[in-house]
Amino acid sequence: MQLDNSELAPVINRLKRAQGQLTAVTRMLEEGRDCKDIVTQLAAVSKALDKAGFAIIAAGLEQCLLNDDGSMDKKDLEKLFLSLA
Repeated sequence: MQLDNSELAPVINRLKRAQGQLTAVTRMLEEGRDCKDIVTQLAAVSKALDKAGFAIIAAGLEQCLLNDDGSMDKKDLEKLFLSLA
């Protein structure tokens, strides 16, 4: 299933932001920053990735409902959704 590029723009932006946050976490570790600050940033990265994944799955669900091309069924989508849990 190919997702609509217009729906992916916010997801791509979220992933780029998460990439920047992850780079910051790496830098914080290298600089020996406080553990609490590092874990806080790492949690933010994790949450951003989860949100991006759920947005992709939501777009896929919507597309499957509108255009039943048979490429994915309910079980496939459920498996994708649960892989993020």
